[in-house]
Amino acid sequence: MTDPILKRVAVRKYTKEQVAKEDVDKLIAAFQAAPCGMHQTDVMQMTAVEDSDLLAKIEKATSNACYGAPLLFVINVKKNNQFGLRDASVAAENLMVEAAELNLGSVYLMAAASNLNSAKDLQKELGIDSDYETAVIVAVGHAAETPEEDRSNRYKVVRK
Repeated sequence: MTDPILKRVAVRKYTKEQVAKEDVDKLIAAFQAAPCGMHQTDVMQMTAVEDSDLLAKIEKATSNACYGAPLLFVINVKKNNQFGLRDASVAAENLMVEAAELNLGSVYLMAAASNLNSAKDLQKELGIDSDYETAVIVAVGHAAETPEEDRSNRYKVVRK
């Protein structure tokens, strides 16, 4: 297994330092490289949010569930699509692994995504088409603290 996969942990505390433009570009490329069900690339879209005013609005709409991260990737899927939620999760994993490769922290946010779906005006401001809904938000930034946890034996594995 590659180092970024093993290095990736859920980070819930970030510094105020902005993520470098080159790193944001690499993260977007990781999103673009994500696989999708049945080659249906039109069922998912993403908004990368760096603007401080928009970040503040999202924090308010999600009851501060984005941990004050300086960069949010809002991954949206076409409503009632068979593969959208799976595709969004795979794309989120790509983002988080690339963030680990770039020595950035990240966390997968489902409750924040659900709350954002209730903020229709904010979704419009974020450029989310009305026939899409937010499936997941990935918060990214420079970690203010990194949890230490042994993830080497978390799940039951059967080998035959």
